Amino acid sequence: MPLYEFECRSCHKVFEELVRSGNNGEGVSCPSCGGQEVGKKMSTFAGRMGQGKAPEHAGGCADGSCPMRGQCGLN
Repeated sequence: MPLYEFECRSCHKVFEELVRSGNNGEGVSCPSCGGQEVGKKMSTFAGRMGQGKAPEHAGGCADGSCPMRGQCGLN
């Protein structure tokens, strides 16, 4: 089962959850407040690419919304 990162839309807590393949987070609830309205987040992974560069990712960095929290070297 893949590990996904979610954010609660009520309390904004970010948490990880093991979810069956094909399940878009249905039935996932926030461990902090019990909220049922959660959104899947873009997760990063640890890995080395040639020349020490991070892989390209969705969202970009120009607007300050880097999903890699500035660790991609693109900002």
